[in-house]
Amino acid sequence: MEKHNHYFYVLKCADGSLYAGYTNDLQKRLTTHNSGKGAKYTRARRPVELYYHECFSTKREAMQQEYRFKTWTRQKKDIYIEEMRMEKEAAHEKDTEEL
Repeated sequence: MEKHNHYFYVLKCADGSLYAGYTNDLQKRLTTHNSGKGAKYTRARRPVELYYHECFSTKREAMQQEYRFKTWTRQKKDIYIEEMRMEKEAAHEKDTEEL
């Protein structure tokens, strides 16, 4: 069985707001949002940029993270993204040191 990547992603809109979603192709989805063919929310807030993403092995996991994220306050969303970025950076630095 072929494995697919499933992504939970967050876009930052031109007005500074955040939009969260699910996709299995990040680049294609970003292009769709910026062409005005994506979600109604992002159509009026273009351009949008990929602000954050996480990769999951199943669609279910990615969509669960999207759901959780959407229930949080803006402050909690910002804190979560910052903490996850710091964790990824620390893991990358550790991997680099081991080389």
